[in-house]
Amino acid sequence: MALILNLETATTVCSVSLAKDGELIALKEINGDYSHAENLTLFIEDVFKQAGLKPNSIDAVAVSKGPGSYTGLRIGVSTAKGLCYSLDKPLIAINTLEHTAHAVAKEMKREYTGRLSEIPSLNNALLCPMIDARRMEVYCALFDRNNKCIMPTKALIIDGNSFSDYLKENKIFFFGDGSDKCYNILSELDNVFFFKDIVPSAENMIPLSEEAFNKKQFEDVAYFEPFYLKDFVAGKKKGEK
Repeated sequence: MALILNLETATTVCSVSLAKDGELIALKEINGDYSHAENLTLFIEDVFKQAGLKPNSIDAVAVSKGPGSYTGLRIGVSTAKGLCYSLDKPLIAINTLEHTAHAVAKEMKREYTGRLSEIPSLNNALLCPMIDARRMEVYCALFDRNNKCIMPTKALIIDGNSFSDYLKENKIFFFGDGSDKCYNILSELDNVFFFKDIVPSAENMIPLSEEAFNKKQFEDVAYFEPFYLKDFVAGKKKGEK
């Protein structure tokens, strides 16, 4: 049982939630253009105002650790570590793909409450959250509907055979900003489905951060680094050759 501040900055979404005992009590988020540096601290202040609480009342800070945008992750993690240092609170790290898949699995169960076991098409369903990693590459993983990891997080260049082994026996539901650019390649394949408009949110982190707190799964604040997955490659500015 805890009061946890959750930060999500791995993609274009800047999201902050405050949760007590696993239940949302305040949320502030925007899906924009990587304006995390300008918005994150303001959103943190706002959720505390919404809840009528002070920052020192929290029990932990949870951060979405990636994979995702190098800059976005760096901003989120550095902010989380700064709060942990200043407030003397533990740090929790949540895999971005995992908490997004967890939210979709929960939504699927809610939609089919009472009938889920009667729908054979979902019995072997797998969930594939995708984060855009530029060009035709995505960060992705596979989870079943009970949140068990089937394929660990990896960077993939998507083609028509990328998930062929899994699609032989499973339906796969793709979602996240990385899935949009894969639609034309994968949508014609059997057993492939897409969910639109699903992005990472600090609200979706809540059940996983609460679980991690109860199990005392904390990070070393001094040495923790985001899960970048790939080395950072700086893009060229306009006009550069």
